[in-house]
Amino acid sequence: MSIEGPVFDRNETPLQRLDRHWAELLQEVRVVQTGVQLLTAFLLILPFQDRFWELSDRSRGLYLVAVALSVTSTGCLITPVAMHRLLFRQGARPQLVNVAQKFALAGIALLGAAVCAVLTLTFGIVAGTAWGITAGCLALAFFGTAWLVVPLLIKRQLRA
Repeated sequence: MSIEGPVFDRNETPLQRLDRHWAELLQEVRVVQTGVQLLTAFLLILPFQDRFWELSDRSRGLYLVAVALSVTSTGCLITPVAMHRLLFRQGARPQLVNVAQKFALAGIALLGAAVCAVLTLTFGIVAGTAWGITAGCLALAFFGTAWLVVPLLIKRQLRA
């Protein structure tokens, strides 16, 4: 199949397009949701480990930042489903798709930040503060490039 340009005709009505966008968004959220929920669960059980309290105040602070980011990411990624349940059969699909898109993007960004915080904490404990900061910055650079810069470059290319 040949596609000429960024937009091609699918022969779908506006409602069908909204339904497709909603289905695609939910599928994408399902993919990322599992990872963020596992990360959150792992982080939430750490304080119940005996050696957790041996961490420095700074490490425990970074841990709390990671937990807050991960929990907030989880909330953002679950919000589209909760909204759908509350707005089911209300004719709010256009608003739902628009707002859910924003929550999904926020959830992904928060997940990236949570992973960077966890990586900084882990490398910092295992290899020292300098390695922790380096690992966190490298992860931030990777996520920023892969999740933001590359898509924006593609978007710019499509508009040209």
